Amino acid sequence: MSTTIDIYQPLPVGTAAPDFNLPASGGKSVQLSQYAGKNLVIVFYPKDQTPGCTQQLCALRDDTEVFKGLNTEFLGSNPDSMESHEKFAQVQGYKFPIAVDADRTMAKAYHALKEDGQGIQRTVYIIDAKGIIRYAKQGLPPNSELIEAIKKF
Repeated sequence: MSTTIDIYQPLPVGTAAPDFNLPASGGKSVQLSQYAGKNLVIVFYPKDQTPGCTQQLCALRDDTEVFKGLNTEFLGSNPDSMESHEKFAQVQGYKFPIAVDADRTMAKAYHALKEDGQGIQRTVYIIDAKGIIRYAKQGLPPNSELIEAIKKF
């Protein structure tokens, strides 16, 4: 009996996180391996400078110290341009990188694409220090839920 994976649902908890290597805001390049030894919250969000996306990323920004105390860093990702990401990060004071996933390879690998294959489904992952997905959820979970999930591993 084979199991089919729904590519429109987040990857299963307990699986290895897919690798990535993308340019990001702040003149950085981001890849999964650079977060080895730390927990990583990845937020796939639809568009820079929109209300829901701004709310979600600002909430993470505002709780940076709490997450740092849990050995956790953040990474945002969507297909917007580097210029858009840089402006968004500057206006909102984000100190974490935002990956430029122009061809949507990272979103596809992480099952964060909408059914049209172009739009981004708001999806949040927490990857542990060993690169294993420990939390995966679509939508806009509150930071308290993310913090509690991290405390469990």
